[in-house]
Amino acid sequence: MPSNTIVERVAADLSKYPPFDKLAPEVLGELASAVSVSYHEEGELLFKKDDPLKGAAFMVMKGAVKLYDRIDGEEVLVDLYDEGDVFGVRAIFGGHGYLLYAQVAEESLIYDIPVGKIKELIAADAGVSMFFAGEFAKSVQEIERTLSSAFSLRRQGAPGPSCSSFLEHETLEVKPVVNVVTCPEDISVREAAVIMAECNIGSILVVSPEGHPRGIITDTDLRKKVVAVSGPVNERPVRDIMSSPVYTITGGKTVADMVMLMVKTKLRHFCITLDGTIDTPVRGIISEHDIITSEGNNPAVIMKEIMAAEGVEQFKAERDKAENLLGTYMSQNVAVHFMTSIITEINDAIITRAIRTTIAALQAEGRPLPSVPFSWLSLGSEGRKEQLLRTDQDNALLYADPEESERESVREFFLELARRVTGMLEGAGFVRCPAEVMASNPKWCLPLTEWKSCFRRWIETPEPKAVMHSTIFFDFRPVYGDGALAGELKRDVFESIARGRGFLEFFAKNALQNPPPLGFFRNFMVEKSRDHANEFDIKSRAMMPLADAARVLSYQLRIPEYFSTVERFRRIGELEPALSGLCLEAAAAYEFLMKLRALNGLEHSSSGRYIKPESLNKLDRQMLRNVFTTIGEIQQTLNLRFQLDYIRD
Repeated sequence: MPSNTIVERVAADLSKYPPFDKLAPEVLGELASAVSVSYHEEGELLFKKDDPLKGAAFMVMKGAVKLYDRIDGEEVLVDLYDEGDVFGVRAIFGGHGYLLYAQVAEESLIYDIPVGKIKELIAADAGVSMFFAGEFAKSVQEIERTLSSAFSLRRQGAPGPSCSSFLEHETLEVKPVVNVVTCPEDISVREAAVIMAECNIGSILVVSPEGHPRGIITDTDLRKKVVAVSGPVNERPVRDIMSSPVYTITGGKTVADMVMLMVKTKLRHFCITLDGTIDTPVRGIISEHDIITSEGNNPAVIMKEIMAAEGVEQFKAERDKAENLLGTYMSQNVAVHFMTSIITEINDAIITRAIRTTIAALQAEGRPLPSVPFSWLSLGSEGRKEQLLRTDQDNALLYADPEESERESVREFFLELARRVTGMLEGAGFVRCPAEVMASNPKWCLPLTEWKSCFRRWIETPEPKAVMHSTIFFDFRPVYGDGALAGELKRDVFESIARGRGFLEFFAKNALQNPPPLGFFRNFMVEKSRDHANEFDIKSRAMMPLADAARVLSYQLRIPEYFSTVERFRRIGELEPALSGLCLEAAAAYEFLMKLRALNGLEHSSSGRYIKPESLNKLDRQMLRNVFTTIGEIQQTLNLRFQLDYIRD
């Protein structure tokens, strides 16, 4: 039995590093009492390849340990572990033996942590489980089996839904009103209004004799369809004024589910039925009020305020709230895809409101909206639905070809619209694009025919500037106006790529411009420029390589949807099963990078692009190592698929 002094020292050391830094003191103390401390000379072999697995994993407390393999008699370094790093975790999940050699690279002090204790922690703590899952994610296919085991252990050991998952958290389930007040379709409007007044409710469900929902009447219906209408409406049956059909759902929805539903449908009442359709009896009702009282931070309320906003100051205030909401979500470890969905809807709402406000102002000035349809396009990260923080604007405007006689006047109108809208977005905190890739630039406010010509030119002559523009513009997404125009433009891009020999190869070649900084150990690959000297550029070094690769493969596979990078990887994996494993890793890696950048941006009130390496904890550094490996594999896939070694720079 180790002395209390040694146990306290070990506990203090363990508490400096993940995953043990989050453990409660009593748990840490129990773990420390089971740890063995060993000293090793430089060059000492800790285990060999194919050795039976030991009963412990190892943490380097001082010194360094290298893991390597031998290929054709040559030593090939796989990884180097220094203070706080854990290795030998394969022993936790079993197997026939070690896959690598472990040798002391510097005089070292090592803590041997019993496998049994680690398994107990994995079963009880999602954070510990995630740490060891991340450790395995960087390994070879054999590791996939043990990764599954890690997640399985976590699921088996967790007392219920994961506390780290907002979407699955039981306590965030919206409790519906189950004593639903209903009325038949043939009673009069006046009788329904009396029932609502007596029950002090803002809505009443209209049901069939079998109890199936047929419609709903709200206070708003009574104001707009009864009070504001002349004639004896009061005695007419409620079916004449009810809103129908009712939006029906099944029970058990979380706040996250309902918020997404409200944002998507713009509705405020949802009827719960037995099977979620209108053909089964009513079981409850959920209103906007129920959702708000279930969870304080409500993006639907922010959306509502945006759509009623009258000026730039309100846009900025609501977007500031969205950023605070993002911070809350981050602290709750909310799923990244949920956060991006919410923030994208909020960004789109600001753009939409800015356009509508500007059109109304122009019309008030005697400048009517042209008769030709148009579409506001978001480009770059906003086009990919990934702009969690406010970065610079990338947008364009597309409109149908006008009559020749109206060509100039239509162009002037849309340019003025774009100038004012981009100005409002700037006021809301979205800075202007330094390269003027904005709809207010006459080069990027064009009729459909000119857009097609522009894109075809880039595809037919893929010189560097054309390829660079393609990486921004080919992520276009219609946010406001006629989406069919954008759809036609996208189809034309597909057809042009099919005709344009060699474009995809140059597109893919461009995606390899930023290779991952493989092999870093104590030092990161950092920037040399004066403004960001010694900082790590997460956008260009990690995010862009993945986004570029997903874009290239999406256009090769003619994926028509306006997807995010994560969605693109998932669809690519579905279409090409041979790539499914790598695509899932790439999608997970990109979500990790988005979150890391957003956290950095929120902490420093910046875009989050440049990260100080010393601010990263051990877990982040380990995850980044895994991400770089995935980037390398994705880029190797592009290289082989498009035979890029044969293309001259």
